[in-house]
Amino acid sequence: MVKRKIYDRDFKVNAVKLALKTNGRKLAKELGIATTNIYRWQADLEKYGTDSFCGGGHFRTSEQKRYSALKRTLRKELKYAELQIEIFRSASKYIIEGKPMIFHFIEKNLDKYPLWQMCKVLGICELSYYRWRDKIFSPTQLQKALIEKEITSIFYEYKGRYGNGKISAELESRGIKLNKFSVSKYMKKMGLVSKLSSKHKRSSSSFIPHNHYIFPNVLNRQFNTDGPSQVWLSGITRLETLNGLLFLTIIIDLFDRKIIGWNLSKGLTIKETSMPAWEMAVHNRKTKKGLIFHSDRGIQYANKVLTRKLDSYKNITRSMSRKGNHLDNEILKSFFILLKSELVDLNMLLTKEQMEKKILEYIENLDENIFCCKLSNF
Repeated sequence: MVKRKIYDRDFKVNAVKLALKTNGRKLAKELGIATTNIYRWQADLEKYGTDSFCGGGHFRTSEQKRYSALKRTLRKELKYAELQIEIFRSASKYIIEGKPMIFHFIEKNLDKYPLWQMCKVLGICELSYYRWRDKIFSPTQLQKALIEKEITSIFYEYKGRYGNGKISAELESRGIKLNKFSVSKYMKKMGLVSKLSSKHKRSSSSFIPHNHYIFPNVLNRQFNTDGPSQVWLSGITRLETLNGLLFLTIIIDLFDRKIIGWNLSKGLTIKETSMPAWEMAVHNRKTKKGLIFHSDRGIQYANKVLTRKLDSYKNITRSMSRKGNHLDNEILKSFFILLKSELVDLNMLLTKEQMEKKILEYIENLDENIFCCKLSNF
């Protein structure tokens, strides 16, 4: 067996230098080595520089080994830092919207970035993402959802006349022990105000007294515009179904009376009503400088989250109906009356699933011209 020749690093470097000055084939023949070795050594030198020709490590000092390992580590850390910056920059507009929108960002970018890296950069637990994706809720979240559902059911079952005390008593009769102060917190969160409370007497809208996010009625019942994105109207209505209530939030452009944003939800939180409807509206139609966004004074509109969102556009004027003046948003009121008259079967209540399907079909097939004509009769 022929023993394989071993060439030290200096020999290889000098051989490459000579090959660059002379003919590589001729030099290889003179040195008694394969021509392919010359070309391989040349490529190795160009690629790795001082780290080239390390072989099994027989010709590198311990200092060279340490330096080479440090370079590899720094390259790896730099690459990871650049990836972190890229992920954070891409997700910046989602971060300010809270966890649900961060989860949406992760879902959309799984083919671009590893899940564990996105979760680490964005401060999200992987288990939380999987729970969101699979709609798996913790026992605490399930309990809160159940309480919110029961409180809403009781509130509307008794025509909005029950306050926190009576709702607390009714909950206890249904097997849920919750004191009236906790009930108040839930009602405040969902914008539910008893018709018999002093809050409701001061104003028919469900909003927090001394709310800094209530705006004057800038629109002042001027329901005619000469162009799109001058006035957007928004409102919420409840729909009774066989197995509970649904809440429909819509946004229409006053110019062509077209529904540009809407959302159907089982709850009355901001994230279930005004926010998703707004996101759809700005996706379907661009905002313009001087756009007036008019709504009622409900907590779904008079809140910090939506106000900050609209303020970020820098060109939107807020407007809200006055206390007890339903005519200040009569276009929306008329639409809801029209919608219910055409969808509601007086002889039979629909299930939530059936109502969702009918609402979707109705809005998608709604003819704007017919809509405008019918509303003009109100």
